[in-house]
Amino acid sequence: MPVLAIDQGTSGTKAVVVDPEDGVLATAEVALRPRYLPGGGVEQDPAEMLESVLSSGRRAIEQAGRAVDCISLANQGETVLAWDPGSGSPLSQAVVWQDRRAAALCDELADARELVSSRTGLVLDPYFSAPKLAWLRRNVTREGIVSTTDAWLVHELTGEFVTDASTASRSLVLDVDRVEWDPQLLDLFGLADEPLPSIVSCDECVGVTRAFGPELPVCGLVLDQPAALLAQGCWQPGEAKCTFGTGAFLLANTGGHAVRSGAGLTTSIAWRCRGQTTYCIDGQSYTVGSAVRWLIDLGLIGEASELDLVATDDAGGVLCSPALAGLAAPWWRPDATASFTGMTLATRPAQLVSAMLQGIAAQLAELTDVIGTDLGQPLASLRVDGGLTRSRALMQAVADLTQLPISLYPSPHATALGAAALGRLSLDPELELQHAVLDWRPQASYDPGWSPARADEFRARWRGAALAGLPREEQA
Repeated sequence: MPVLAIDQGTSGTKAVVVDPEDGVLATAEVALRPRYLPGGGVEQDPAEMLESVLSSGRRAIEQAGRAVDCISLANQGETVLAWDPGSGSPLSQAVVWQDRRAAALCDELADARELVSSRTGLVLDPYFSAPKLAWLRRNVTREGIVSTTDAWLVHELTGEFVTDASTASRSLVLDVDRVEWDPQLLDLFGLADEPLPSIVSCDECVGVTRAFGPELPVCGLVLDQPAALLAQGCWQPGEAKCTFGTGAFLLANTGGHAVRSGAGLTTSIAWRCRGQTTYCIDGQSYTVGSAVRWLIDLGLIGEASELDLVATDDAGGVLCSPALAGLAAPWWRPDATASFTGMTLATRPAQLVSAMLQGIAAQLAELTDVIGTDLGQPLASLRVDGGLTRSRALMQAVADLTQLPISLYPSPHATALGAAALGRLSLDPELELQHAVLDWRPQASYDPGWSPARADEFRARWRGAALAGLPREEQA
């Protein structure tokens, strides 16, 4: 049962043909580069996004040299656009999940924070899709449909207007317990009169497409991060993974209970299949891969593969808060800025690179602590995937500062493999979830090299550096 799984992400689109018996048969990737604008804007060209889906998928099928049984699609979640429902033509740029231009709109709705949190499991922040949809309506166009990019892509492939439950749960307008659009929240964001996609399960076939050759069902829609959670076998409550991509995304399975965080994290739907809903709690760091790209743009490294060649064990007292696009959980401060502190005339580029890696790891350590608090017990281990897991320096820093053993997922295609598993579930009603996922063993493991006391001391100093990125009146 070969499946073409497409992972449409921020930095590119990856297509993987995977067979349950033979594993990954072929991969094809098309790079995309968001445009970072003044005022916190982050955009992508929808036409380039669609073309990347089509071209990568066709190339992967051609390379595999065999027919596939269905197309699965994982998406980047909170990225939105306006489009014409008749022609499918985009009416705006795609506003990326990192975009902060809806921050003022969220500020206007500050009195509704408790309502939003209780209904959705999320926090009122421009990271999520509804504020961006409202921003598009206020500032770009009143024409057509506004939706997340997955609904548009599926419409272009099949003509259907749907979104999956995991993606819908990142909107701020979904009742996360009932898995239904919430009329009161839609009205709050000025979206009550907007056409809304139907919410489908992640193991559902939603239509057919001829975009990749013969007519094929489109099955297995899912948000990118829960797809990676699924692929890495985090099927039980308390099991957690972190994906290192444009940002870092730390998710822990909470089973059938939509936990409400007491520490500023978010709860959403991991997947809905076989008639049951599985939830997860998560925290994010907005800038990880994009922070490394920033280091490259400044000439501190030539490319990401040079991180381990340049980084040093000693950052020379330099601390970095990598809040280049604001601070996400557990602070939720879109106005925070990045900082390097502790520099002297003796500071060298290698120490700045090392401080950046340690800053990324320190923010993740904050997230592992608060996730443990919300779960009622600390995490026992962490599974990791994504391009930057190739950096031994970064992975060791994560182990040192989280004080957790780290297991490296052996494939760079976790998100696509999770989507492929849901595609197989869609086609085979008798297949069980754990049997739809490919078996794996860690490619590498990292144990903490720092003592708990050293990690605690570093993190206390790092928090001070992170707070330095907040407006002065907030530091008192």
